[in-house]
Amino acid sequence: MMTMADRQRQILADMGIDVWLLRDNTGAAGASVSAEVSKSAASGISTTATAKELERPADSDAVTALTLLQNEVKNCRLCDLSKSRTQTVFGTGTAQAELLLIGEAPGAEEDRQGKPFVGKAGKLLDAMLFAIGFDRSQVFICNVLKCRPPNNRDPKPEEVEACAPFLTAQIDTVKPKVILALGRFAAHRLLKTEAPVYKMREARNVLPGTDIPVVVTYHPASLLRNPEQKAQAWQDLCRVHQLLESPLI
Repeated sequence: MMTMADRQRQILADMGIDVWLLRDNTGAAGASVSAEVSKSAASGISTTATAKELERPADSDAVTALTLLQNEVKNCRLCDLSKSRTQTVFGTGTAQAELLLIGEAPGAEEDRQGKPFVGKAGKLLDAMLFAIGFDRSQVFICNVLKCRPPNNRDPKPEEVEACAPFLTAQIDTVKPKVILALGRFAAHRLLKTEAPVYKMREARNVLPGTDIPVVVTYHPASLLRNPEQKAQAWQDLCRVHQLLESPLI
């Protein structure tokens, strides 16, 4: 029978981290990631333990607030994306999440299903979450935009501004301990910067006007196109886990 540690090693292998390390295990980054993988797989991150440790009491007010907000999003007509969408993609997860993940915008499959991060990128995100002891029911996942831009084009400034109050309300309602920004666009929006992803990854970020740490990592779709980035993404996930255990940065 496969143990939890074995399962986590398999997840890391599926993410391509072990392959990357075999390809280049001489640099400092490789050594750092190798140490993190060994530590986490050996004892540091258990799905059962993490879920128990991070469990928060149910907050019926937060659940109600998210439900009302979701209805507002469903009926939103503030920008032209309301004319081309199949449906809105509000977000999924628990109102008591200590970890909030934020991406850019829904894609075609998300628009069809009404859920964020489905398809291949969603499966990779699920594996990334499992590797640090979570499943989707224990976090909250959403996007900056709640409607799909046609042909997956970049969001327009007026679309981002129209959706901004919804994202702010989601953050204020969930009150996460840590935010994980998935990709350049989400990180730029949250941190009010134009810095490249690699610089934002290396920085100790907080959401402006709050003390909530923001960890920046590569978007799962980018990881699928650029598997050499997966080792850096694992470092980011370890950072998230460390912050949740000790939120001081």
